[in-house]
Order: sequence, then structure tokens, then C-alpha cells
Amino acid sequence: MEKVSLRDKVSQALRAAIIAGEMEPGVVYSAPALGARFGVSATPVREAMVDLARENLISIVPNKGFRVTEVSEKDLDDITRIRLLLEPPIVRDVTPLIPAEDFPRLRELAAKIVDGAERGDLVEYTAADHLFHLTLLGYADNSRLTQLVSDLRDHTRLFGLASLAKKGQLVDVAREHFTIVDLIESRDQEAVEAFLRVHIGQARGRWAKPED
Repeated sequence: MEKVSLRDKVSQALRAAIIAGEMEPGVVYSAPALGARFGVSATPVREAMVDLARENLISIVPNKGFRVTEVSEKDLDDITRIRLLLEPPIVRDVTPLIPAEDFPRLRELAAKIVDGAERGDLVEYTAADHLFHLTLLGYADNSRLTQLVSDLRDHTRLFGLASLAKKGQLVDVAREHFTIVDLIESRDQEAVEAFLRVHIGQARGRWAKPED
């Protein structure tokens, strides 16, 4: 059980690093080097690589490691369009259903995103952001929907996050999650939907491309 847990932890860290653009297509990454980076042995990294290969996030390079699968501009456009069709209206619909006692938990999740941004840890930022948004969708009680959005997010690339972090702008982006919680607490469904459309749209705008 502990081994599986470590494998999952490494898988999540690798996914976040890929999404944040910290691991680039074309570069061969070895299991021992990544193990050293994440403070684990090469074994859970190799196991995680098998999981990511099944999801088409990476391709295995025999006896060397793996390469990150390249995502085209059209892929990113398509992913964003689908997310915009799904996420804003779903969160709008669940806004009246989220129990008030869950609000502190949502704020804790938002705080983790801000913490990652403040420390310039793009892997933590991306993983926390992923958990926050999937938690909101979880209130729809539709596991197929949640898994679909999770898969779409895994194939998103946010190369612009590094530039935003260097310019000190990533914290402002992270704090948008507090605004989402504020709107949910106020039960303002239309405002939540509208804000999420802008928030998610940025994943295809300035977040996806490095800024000069």
C-alpha cells in the first residue's frame, strides 16, 4: 500500500511538472535523475512513467527514460473549448449545493495554490490548482465528468507560469481562487460562471505562452 501511495505521489508530481512546462518535449528524462529531484528512488519513478505512458503524457525511451508528449496549439485550443463548455456551467449549478461547512476547506485549498505561487513552486502550484478545480466539480457527483476534466487538464501546458512567477504576477493569478470561493459563498451562480470563463480562458492565453 505504501509503495502504491509513493507511486501515485510521484505520478502527481510528474504530471504537475509537465503541465507547468518544467519538463519539456524532446528532452530525455531518466528515472534516477528524476528520483533525485523528487527525493525518491528510481523505482517509483519508473512505475509512474508506466502510468503516464498509458495516459499518453509521455513516451518511453528504452534503456534511457522518457520524453514528454508534445501538445499542439490546436490541441490546446480544443482542450480549452471543451473545458469552457463543461466547468463554468457545472460549478454554476453546484454553487447552491455546496454546504457552508465546506467553505473553510475550499479556502484551505485556495491557500495552497497561493502558497505555491508565493514560493515560486510551479509543481506545487499546478497540483494544488488541479485539486481545487476537481474538488468543485466533485459536488456534481459525476465521476465521468470529473475524470474527463482531469484528463483534459493533464494535457494542458502552462508554459507562461514561469514568466508570471518571475514577474511576481503569479500570486495575483493564484488569489483568483479566493474570488471563486467568495462568489460561491455568496451563492451568486451567474457571477461564478462568468468569472470561471475568464479564469479558464487564461489557460489558453497568457498562462500558456511565455511572456517576453
